[in-house]
Amino acid sequence: MDHVVYLDHKAKELENLISGIKTTIIRGAMGRKLPHGRVDVGDRLFFIRNNGEGLIQAKAQVKDVLHSEKMDPDTSINLLQKHLTALCLDKRMEKRFSGKRYLVLISIHNFEQVNPFEIDRSGYGNMDDWLPVGDIDTVKLEDIT
Repeated sequence: MDHVVYLDHKAKELENLISGIKTTIIRGAMGRKLPHGRVDVGDRLFFIRNNGEGLIQAKAQVKDVLHSEKMDPDTSINLLQKHLTALCLDKRMEKRFSGKRYLVLISIHNFEQVNPFEIDRSGYGNMDDWLPVGDIDTVKLEDIT
């Protein structure tokens, strides 16, 4: 399964992945929402900044994934703290995910930058920061070079 993953531009998530200091992606919410339960080891992730440019810049493969059960705030904070180094979150992002009932931690490997390309988002009316696309070739538009 392929997924399009929006990365926080202000937190420099893409830059931190490129430099190798970030090796884990996080998503969290008070309820179960994407990608909870929908991402597995071996899936491919395609990364795009949430700054409006709309270009896939890199890809990676899921090495490991943790889908948490419902947690109380203390358990959630402790889990987040345990993985802070791999997550490489700024203070704003750390605060955003602290205390969430459900967290998804996705360790990646085989990270590589790609020739930037756009995707067709018309099939995704409810825009979110995680799009399970099935096969990237079904939404890929032309490379931008």
